[in-house]
Amino acid sequence: MSPHDDAAATAASPPAATDGPVSTDALVSTGGPVSTGGPVSTRGSMPTGGDESAELLDLLHRLLRDIRRSAAASLGPTSQAPGQVRLLRVLQHCDEPLRLGHVASALDVAPRSVTSKVDAAEADGLVRRIADPTDRRATLIELTDAGRSLLADVSARRHEGVAGRLGRLAPDERAQLLALLRRLADDPTP
Repeated sequence: MSPHDDAAATAASPPAATDGPVSTDALVSTGGPVSTGGPVSTRGSMPTGGDESAELLDLLHRLLRDIRRSAAASLGPTSQAPGQVRLLRVLQHCDEPLRLGHVASALDVAPRSVTSKVDAAEADGLVRRIADPTDRRATLIELTDAGRSLLADVSARRHEGVAGRLGRLAPDERAQLLALLRRLADDPTP
């Protein structure tokens, strides 16, 4: 049996019964469901009343936001805004420089807002504008080595943040969490 099969088998076992809704803090701190006898506690403005899909979305959003913020804070006061990092990631995942319009489409924003992001990134030395060899009226944007380096730093800090959070869980809990998330991510049916 492979580690993935073992994790899937662990995830397939039903959770322990509780007397009432489960506090997400109790799940993290104790490693398993704990009876709270009251509504779900998520330390936020999460609606109660059994809306599990809303709670899942809220928890995922908060977790990812906190990881991004922690990574940005660890990079110091000169770190880039999340929108700027998204711009750099779009350029990182392309094999060639992009026109502003393509970047705007990839970010799902208006082209004029991309211009200001590119201006700021260019001023920081993270991207450069180059002439489009096929159309002299157009400009292409490409990532610089400094931009690649910044993305590597951001990625490393995010991984450290996730590893720290996973470190709060016992090995079998981490395996179960990952197996459950794999099932949610891989299953296209509700």
